[in-house]
Amino acid sequence: MPFLNRIQRWAAERPHDTAVVVAGRRLDWEQLRDQAASVVADTKSVSALCEPNSTDFAVKFAAAVAGGRQCAVLDPAWPAALQDDIVHRVHASARAAAVATDDALEDGPADSPFLIGLTSGTTSVPKAFTRSRRSWQESFEASIEFFGLRRDDVTLAPGPLAASLNLYALAECLYAGSEFQTLKTFDVGDVHAAITHDRVTRLVLVPTMLRMLSERGLTGCVDASGVRTIICAGSKLDARTLEAARRWAPNATIFEYYGASELSFVSGAGLPASRTPSRGGTGIGRPFPGVEVRIIDDAGSPLEDGEPGNICVRSAMVSDGYLWGDDGQALRAFDNDWFTVGDQGYLEAGELHILGRRSDMILTAGKNVYPHEVELALSAVPGVAAAVAAGMPDDLRGQRVVAGVVPSHGGVTAAQLRAGLEDILARDKRPLQFYALAELPVTDRGKVSRSLFLEWISTRDTRVRSLGS
Repeated sequence: MPFLNRIQRWAAERPHDTAVVVAGRRLDWEQLRDQAASVVADTKSVSALCEPNSTDFAVKFAAAVAGGRQCAVLDPAWPAALQDDIVHRVHASARAAAVATDDALEDGPADSPFLIGLTSGTTSVPKAFTRSRRSWQESFEASIEFFGLRRDDVTLAPGPLAASLNLYALAECLYAGSEFQTLKTFDVGDVHAAITHDRVTRLVLVPTMLRMLSERGLTGCVDASGVRTIICAGSKLDARTLEAARRWAPNATIFEYYGASELSFVSGAGLPASRTPSRGGTGIGRPFPGVEVRIIDDAGSPLEDGEPGNICVRSAMVSDGYLWGDDGQALRAFDNDWFTVGDQGYLEAGELHILGRRSDMILTAGKNVYPHEVELALSAVPGVAAAVAAGMPDDLRGQRVVAGVVPSHGGVTAAQLRAGLEDILARDKRPLQFYALAELPVTDRGKVSRSLFLEWISTRDTRVRSLGS
């Protein structure tokens, strides 16, 4: 079961407690149950939900996964042609699935698929995979234990509900009987207001959001002492973001974790309020409850501690595979129940270290360099507020490492960047060219875009300025 039987339970036990709040509009547990139950009969066996953030989203999502139903959640920001293409594919899969449903607001069989997940994309058609109800129940149990979600927590996930991070946070809170909040759109001032006035105790967001909230919160004297949990996903937190978040929310345990939509949670670590952030490391903690991790080469053979390779996972939380878009490489199985999405890393003393996607890897003068590792090192250099690294074509080396930094107050020079990297990054991984950025190149979901950074350089965008080599 994912969460519908739990909604029924909370509505019976605590009917007038708050369940969901979106931009100030509130649904208690009884209202959520009754409104979702009223639309189940009109909800198709396989449907596509394309809605902006609203309480209606929560109602329709609950109805769309009732019984044996399946639901695909589309991003309303995607182009209309892309949305139409996906809806057509979803309807085609509905005809193939022939799912039997009834009109009750209750969970379907544990092993049945309920969610059609879509990898993020803006131009090409996203891959679609399915998740079983049991896999999400296993995920709920693991994340509630790992992150310490409590009934009295108030969770704010200020990003789009169409994004898997926020959709999961909504469903996790419904399962746990804990209040969930979001906004119509991400706005720093609105998040600060919710933290100040709505008793928010728990934040779920991506690193760029945390950086903005922390820095502007410190400048504006926004009190975040009541926040006791911060959960970040999307990329490993750099030292500057951790430092700002620690000062802004002094009582929070700051969690970062590694996972993938197809794999669910893999590994994570929590930085308690009393602990000082480490500088420039790639470690992302130990495996989640119920998860086994090993590193393998491309042939599937296990690698020793410290040897980089494919991160391979065995757990009950892994997805069921793809409905469309499977190229044989995106989710690969080894020994039947071990899976990898091709992310690269290594194990050291039981801790997983993340190097990044193979597709992001820079091959320079015969050496493999992962931009993520370069960015973490640069972000630890004094004078750097944020960083991005990428590979540019090079006639001699194949590719050369280039980096862009958003300077902190006072600015920074190429010489200072080179000096700052000497003790924390191997020589063959250091950038050969540096650029000053007016802002980080990010996607509409707040993730750093290396391709956009390279585009800015090639088009001489005004937001990028060469610092030399």
